[in-house]
Amino acid sequence: MATEQIKMPQLGESVTEGTIERWLVKPGDTVEKYDALAEVNTDKVTAEIPSSFSGTIKELLAGEGETLEVGAPVCTIETEGGGEAEPEASPAADEPANEMPAAGSDKPENLSGTKGTNISPAPQKQTGGRYSPAVLRLSQEHGIDLSQVEGSGKGGRITRKDLTSLIESGNIPTEGSRPAAEPAKEAAPAPSQPAASQPAASSKPAERPAPPAETAAGDIEIPVTGVRRAIANNMLRSVHEAPHAWTMVEVDVTNLVNYRDSLKTDFKKKEGFNLTYFAFFVKAVAQALKEFPMMNSMWAGDKIIQKKAINISIAVATEDALFVPVIKDADEKTVKGIAREVNELASKVRSGKLKSDEMQGGTFTVNNTGSFGSVQSMGIINYPQAAILQVESIVKRPVVMDGGMIAVRDMVNLCLSLDHRVLDGLVAGNFLARVKEILESISSETTSVY
Repeated sequence: MATEQIKMPQLGESVTEGTIERWLVKPGDTVEKYDALAEVNTDKVTAEIPSSFSGTIKELLAGEGETLEVGAPVCTIETEGGGEAEPEASPAADEPANEMPAAGSDKPENLSGTKGTNISPAPQKQTGGRYSPAVLRLSQEHGIDLSQVEGSGKGGRITRKDLTSLIESGNIPTEGSRPAAEPAKEAAPAPSQPAASQPAASSKPAERPAPPAETAAGDIEIPVTGVRRAIANNMLRSVHEAPHAWTMVEVDVTNLVNYRDSLKTDFKKKEGFNLTYFAFFVKAVAQALKEFPMMNSMWAGDKIIQKKAINISIAVATEDALFVPVIKDADEKTVKGIAREVNELASKVRSGKLKSDEMQGGTFTVNNTGSFGSVQSMGIINYPQAAILQVESIVKRPVVMDGGMIAVRDMVNLCLSLDHRVLDGLVAGNFLARVKEILESISSETTSVY
């Protein structure tokens, strides 16, 4: 018999840690190789940890709700003869993936989540260990002096859970809160670099969190899950870092509605899934992105990256979470192909079968807010993308036509939020005008869904 460790896998690009949501096994259970051991939440996706061995579970090394870094052991398993497991995708526990050295280190790291971009973190106190990107981001957002934080991780390492506990308690150690007996030391200077490469967080004042809300009789406390916290962190980062601008156009989609309605019954019988209006909107956006490639860009600190692939992120909601799967190479797909992929991705989200790689690589987001009856909204940009388009509800309105005649038409509002660091009003306005032109020209004579 041999005892082996199962480690926290890396479940997505830039993922540095995961939270054990629920154990699916207990000590003494017999498992086969690739059996699911636990459900884990990361800042990208909810997934399962598979067993690397066949054997008997010996010990669970982490409790439900506990956050562990990638590569940290989660449980031990007794195996027959100690057969070799397949190579782990994640690094060893004492070298967590994507960790950041303290300020003053000569090792460049990538903070932006965009490959090829080196951004040094704001100066931080160092206690001898290294900080993960999540820890650095939270400390910068909330003005936490990391030298005054006692870590609960391996070897005293500070984890994101340590910081979220401090933030929720309101007892945040800041530079000015150091005891008088221990005079504050000057922060080590960051490595010399161009000013343009400094992150926005280093130039803005630290924000103090609001005091925790009090619970009164009859109130219901709902625990914050890993998925909900990941959504909150990403939205907060987007609003803090990206200067949002907003614009809207009104589109006459009467011809589109008539064309789709004439096809939908036969299409469903033939293909087995619905031909939705949303597929036409995604196709129009993908075509316009090809003509206005600057809209398909990302902010990367000291440069802007204009992406070649047109990968459309779409928002899919469940009762308690929001997922953003990606339609890869949307410009190369037909309306039918997009409709099929939207249907498949939405089904995977709602059945819990969405894979982490199906949420990676998005370059522009299209959100179907009209499914809730909304007619106007401002979306928060899906960081680090540069824009998000909200497709609102199609409603019948009286419209003044050419010649002064009034007619009832099917109208829809398209609402665009953009990162003003990357995009200006001229390119955004021209892009929206082109999307409007494409949609208003759709008809049975000019458009094929195949």
